[in-house]
Amino acid sequence: MSQGRLTTHVLDTAAGRPASGLRIELFDAAGEKLREVHTNDDGRCGAPLLEGSDFKAGHYELLFHVGDYFRGSGVDLPDPAFFDVVPVRFGLADEEAHYHVPLLVSPYGYSTYRGS
Repeated sequence: MSQGRLTTHVLDTAAGRPASGLRIELFDAAGEKLREVHTNDDGRCGAPLLEGSDFKAGHYELLFHVGDYFRGSGVDLPDPAFFDVVPVRFGLADEEAHYHVPLLVSPYGYSTYRGS
């Protein structure tokens, strides 16, 4: 069984705090939705998005629903929002590794990287 896992967290850089309650969807390369979660008060998910037998090498996509998060936080966004859904596509090659995909986001910018 694979020991690898996929995790994420989201930081609201405009407010200087974790993005609590942000909806995240995980899809495989075929476009099948594998998970839908909401971040906790620390901007993290309660458990890995993929682990054990569900963790397989391949291409994946995370959709971060940042527009809904900012609207729910009271941010006055234009219609349409500059960033509504942020897609992050990535590959998992090592089924024994921990892959962490954080998102740093504001209404007008974002960045991501392979974290630890």
